[in-house]
Amino acid sequence: MIDARFSWPTRIYWEDTDAGGVVYHARYVAFMERARTEWMRALGYGQESMRNGDGQVFVVRAMSLDFLKPAKLDDALTTTVELVQCRRASLLMQQAVLRGDEALVTAQVRLAAVGARDFRPQAIAEPLYATLKPLEIKHA
Repeated sequence: MIDARFSWPTRIYWEDTDAGGVVYHARYVAFMERARTEWMRALGYGQESMRNGDGQVFVVRAMSLDFLKPAKLDDALTTTVELVQCRRASLLMQQAVLRGDEALVTAQVRLAAVGARDFRPQAIAEPLYATLKPLEIKHA
Protein backbone atom coordinates (compact mmCIF):
# COMPACT_ATOMS: atom_id res chain seq x y z
CA MET A 1 0.00 0.00 0.00
CA ILE A 2 1.33 3.46 -0.85
CA ASP A 3 0.93 6.62 1.17
CA ALA A 4 -2.17 8.75 0.61
CA ARG A 5 0.16 11.49 -0.70
CA PHE A 6 2.35 10.25 -3.52
CA SER A 7 5.46 12.22 -4.57
CA TRP A 8 7.52 12.13 -7.75
CA PRO A 9 10.85 14.00 -8.21
CA THR A 10 11.58 16.31 -11.13
CA ARG A 11 14.67 18.29 -12.12
CA ILE A 12 14.36 21.41 -14.29
CA TYR A 13 16.37 21.31 -17.53
CA TRP A 14 16.88 23.85 -20.34
CA GLU A 15 14.06 22.25 -22.33
CA ASP A 16 11.63 23.10 -19.50
CA THR A 17 12.41 26.83 -19.46
CA ASP A 18 11.81 29.95 -21.48
CA ALA A 19 14.59 32.34 -22.56
CA GLY A 20 14.71 33.79 -19.04
CA GLY A 21 15.42 30.43 -17.38
CA VAL A 22 11.92 30.24 -15.85
CA VAL A 23 9.80 27.10 -16.27
CA TYR A 24 7.31 27.47 -19.12
CA HIS A 25 3.78 27.22 -17.69
CA ALA A 26 2.68 24.24 -19.79
CA ARG A 27 5.54 22.10 -18.45
CA TYR A 28 3.82 21.91 -15.07
CA VAL A 29 0.97 20.00 -16.72
CA ALA A 30 3.51 17.47 -18.01
CA PHE A 31 5.09 17.13 -14.55
CA MET A 32 1.66 16.45 -13.08
CA GLU A 33 0.82 13.88 -15.77
CA ARG A 34 4.04 12.02 -15.04
CA ALA A 35 3.35 12.02 -11.31
CA ARG A 36 -0.20 10.65 -11.84
CA THR A 37 1.19 7.98 -14.17
CA GLU A 38 3.83 6.91 -11.65
CA TRP A 39 1.23 6.92 -8.85
CA MET A 40 -0.94 4.52 -10.85
CA ARG A 41 2.12 2.39 -11.68
CA ALA A 42 3.01 2.24 -7.95
CA LEU A 43 -0.52 0.94 -7.33
CA GLY A 44 0.08 -1.81 -9.88
CA TYR A 45 -1.87 -0.21 -12.73
CA GLY A 46 0.46 0.91 -15.50
CA GLN A 47 -1.20 2.70 -18.40
CA GLU A 48 -0.28 0.08 -20.99
CA SER A 49 -1.53 -2.81 -18.84
CA MET A 50 -4.81 -0.97 -18.19
CA ARG A 51 -5.29 -0.23 -21.89
CA ASN A 52 -4.56 -3.81 -22.92
CA GLY A 53 -6.13 -5.49 -19.87
CA ASP A 54 -9.52 -4.04 -19.04
CA GLY A 55 -9.41 -1.78 -22.10
CA GLN A 56 -9.74 1.30 -19.94
CA VAL A 57 -7.81 4.56 -19.65
CA PHE A 58 -8.17 7.81 -17.73
CA VAL A 59 -8.42 11.13 -19.55
CA VAL A 60 -8.28 14.62 -18.11
CA ARG A 61 -11.81 16.03 -18.02
CA ALA A 62 -11.00 19.29 -16.25
CA MET A 63 -8.00 21.00 -14.70
CA SER A 64 -7.64 24.15 -12.64
CA LEU A 65 -4.13 25.46 -11.95
CA ASP A 66 -2.89 28.16 -9.61
CA PHE A 67 0.61 29.45 -10.40
CA LEU A 68 2.08 30.75 -7.14
CA LYS A 69 5.85 31.09 -7.72
CA PRO A 70 8.19 30.29 -10.60
CA ALA A 71 10.54 27.33 -10.83
CA LYS A 72 13.89 27.95 -12.46
CA LEU A 73 16.63 26.14 -14.30
CA ASP A 74 18.23 23.31 -12.27
CA ASP A 75 15.63 23.39 -9.47
CA ALA A 76 14.91 20.04 -7.81
CA LEU A 77 11.13 19.76 -7.49
CA THR A 78 8.61 17.29 -6.19
CA THR A 79 5.19 16.77 -7.75
CA THR A 80 2.53 15.37 -5.44
CA VAL A 81 -0.69 13.47 -6.08
CA GLU A 82 -3.58 13.08 -3.64
CA LEU A 83 -6.90 11.44 -4.39
CA VAL A 84 -9.69 13.71 -3.15
CA GLN A 85 -12.67 11.79 -4.52
CA CYS A 86 -13.15 8.40 -6.18
CA ARG A 87 -16.48 8.04 -7.95
CA ARG A 88 -17.63 5.12 -10.07
CA ALA A 89 -16.41 6.69 -13.34
CA SER A 90 -14.16 9.59 -12.30
CA LEU A 91 -11.40 10.71 -9.96
CA LEU A 92 -10.76 14.12 -8.43
CA MET A 93 -7.07 14.72 -7.70
CA GLN A 94 -5.23 17.45 -5.84
CA GLN A 95 -1.70 18.02 -7.12
CA ALA A 96 1.15 20.36 -6.30
CA VAL A 97 4.61 21.12 -7.60
CA LEU A 98 6.91 21.90 -4.68
CA ARG A 99 10.43 23.20 -4.20
CA GLY A 100 11.20 21.81 -0.76
CA ASP A 101 8.10 22.65 1.30
CA GLU A 102 7.24 25.68 -0.86
CA ALA A 103 4.25 25.24 -3.22
CA LEU A 104 4.96 26.66 -6.68
CA VAL A 105 1.86 25.41 -8.50
CA THR A 106 -1.30 23.74 -7.22
CA ALA A 107 -3.95 22.03 -9.30
CA GLN A 108 -7.25 20.26 -9.09
CA VAL A 109 -7.62 17.59 -11.77
CA ARG A 110 -10.79 15.67 -12.71
CA LEU A 111 -10.11 12.41 -14.57
CA ALA A 112 -12.74 10.38 -16.40
CA ALA A 113 -12.57 6.63 -16.97
CA VAL A 114 -13.17 5.80 -20.63
CA GLY A 115 -12.91 2.82 -22.94
CA ALA A 116 -9.50 2.63 -24.62
CA ARG A 117 -11.06 1.96 -28.03
CA ASP A 118 -14.08 4.27 -28.15
CA PHE A 119 -13.27 6.84 -25.44
CA ARG A 120 -16.82 6.52 -24.09
CA PRO A 121 -17.29 6.97 -20.33
CA GLN A 122 -17.41 3.77 -18.31
CA ALA A 123 -17.27 2.65 -14.70
CA ILE A 124 -13.81 2.15 -13.23
CA ALA A 125 -12.92 -1.55 -13.28
CA GLU A 126 -13.92 -3.07 -9.93
CA PRO A 127 -10.41 -4.20 -8.78
CA LEU A 128 -9.02 -0.72 -9.48
CA TYR A 129 -11.97 0.98 -7.81
CA ALA A 130 -11.42 -1.21 -4.72
CA THR A 131 -7.77 -0.13 -4.68
CA LEU A 132 -8.49 3.58 -5.15
CA LYS A 133 -11.52 4.19 -2.91
CA PRO A 134 -9.61 3.68 0.40
CA LEU A 135 -6.95 6.19 -0.77
CA GLU A 136 -9.32 9.16 -0.71
CA ILE A 137 -7.85 11.82 1.57
CA LYS A 138 -10.03 12.67 4.52
CA HIS A 139 -10.55 16.35 5.25
CA ALA A 140 -11.04 17.34 8.87
